[in-house]
Amino acid sequence: MIPESVIVLAYLLASVLFILGIKGLTHPRTAVRGNLTGALGMLIAILATLLHSSIIEYHWIILGLIVGGVLGAVLALKVRMTAMPQMVALLNGFGGAASVLVAGAELIRTPPPPFSDVAIATFASAIIGAVTFWGSLLAFAKLEEYKAFRQPIRYPLLQPINAALGLLALGASALGVLDPSSAGWYWVVVALSSVLGLTLVNPIGGADMPVVIALLNSYSGLAAAATGFVLGNAVLIISGSLVGASGIILTNIMCKAMNRSMFNVLFGVLQEGEEAAKADEVYRTVKSATAEEIAMLFDTARRVVIVPGYGMAVAQAQHAVRDLYHLLESRGIEVLFGIHPVAGRMPGHMNVLLAEAEIPYDKLKELDEINAILSETDVAIVLGANDVVNPLAKTDPKSPIAGMPIIEVDKAKTVVVIKRSLSPGFANIPNPLFAAPNTLMFFADGKRAVLDLVAAIKES
Repeated sequence: MIPESVIVLAYLLASVLFILGIKGLTHPRTAVRGNLTGALGMLIAILATLLHSSIIEYHWIILGLIVGGVLGAVLALKVRMTAMPQMVALLNGFGGAASVLVAGAELIRTPPPPFSDVAIATFASAIIGAVTFWGSLLAFAKLEEYKAFRQPIRYPLLQPINAALGLLALGASALGVLDPSSAGWYWVVVALSSVLGLTLVNPIGGADMPVVIALLNSYSGLAAAATGFVLGNAVLIISGSLVGASGIILTNIMCKAMNRSMFNVLFGVLQEGEEAAKADEVYRTVKSATAEEIAMLFDTARRVVIVPGYGMAVAQAQHAVRDLYHLLESRGIEVLFGIHPVAGRMPGHMNVLLAEAEIPYDKLKELDEINAILSETDVAIVLGANDVVNPLAKTDPKSPIAGMPIIEVDKAKTVVVIKRSLSPGFANIPNPLFAAPNTLMFFADGKRAVLDLVAAIKES
């Protein structure tokens, strides 16, 4: 039998490795090492838990490890890079569901004393975990762009209904804390919180979805920390707190970058906007161009800025972009990449794709830094981005994306937009940039377009 003190020390070591892992993830050069460090910490925590004296048989544990391990491996191997945000949403949700089930099972097995810290933590786990699970499932459906869920379901008294659900969940929790011997209140809380998770995420859409993913990640950590108090498990408390705190910090950073209120995101306040102008009216002056015509722009260009978006991820065009980058750099043209905080469908989505293609990290510039030099840029290439370069965010105070900082590619001498069509972005509004006097549209699949452009430049 392993002494309790050894298990506690193993948990302490795992916690230190978690902290070092998160520190390593703060920079691309150390990200792989940080990921492996965190994984080692998790392995130590799992092994220490399996050796705990309270575990007397391993049949169900082994079955769970096999099923979960196989499912995890299959998902990791098959998930598309474009579907990584959806994968993160599901993982957040499963974390919340696990917290709800574990805390509920512990409540049934050994009810805590009335109004104790364990009783409070149990019902906190129920509220946060249920909100996380159902909110994450709805976020997954929105990111997958299922027609029934992409646009918010509108109904009157949205905020009062959310407030009522929250108050009812807290009231039921208070009754459960006063009498934890009755598990009925726990499942009432779970049911109310499940509906609340759906109603909170329902009105959020457009460019705010990456913020929601970060926030739900934080919720899953807080639910795990609460469950840690229920079980008296130190490593679960520490790891859950780390995830919760880092998620909240990331959410706050993104809200500031997008000029969004943390309160609005937390409580699902929908930013209303007037009906957008008809696309036919906006796009009357659109000009299209061929790869050969666009290639001529680089004969005199000295600086090119590439702004990637979700379309690059869908087309898996990052390696073709790397070839274009090397070709232009070999001709003495400075090439930089403008990365919007919410480009793609989750924080860092574009950074991951470009790192996969071995684009030097110092070529990736954040929003403020790239905006400062766009007026001195000869060619800005927008590859599959839409909402994050939409001038309506600056010019129309009643637009759904009003006030959101954008990458101001319209300031460049010439803008080349690579898209398959004039379809709207995730916010579902037209983009006047496409019809601007200095914009050329290159209608094609992202990867095919960049490859054709590379070929045309070589021939010019």
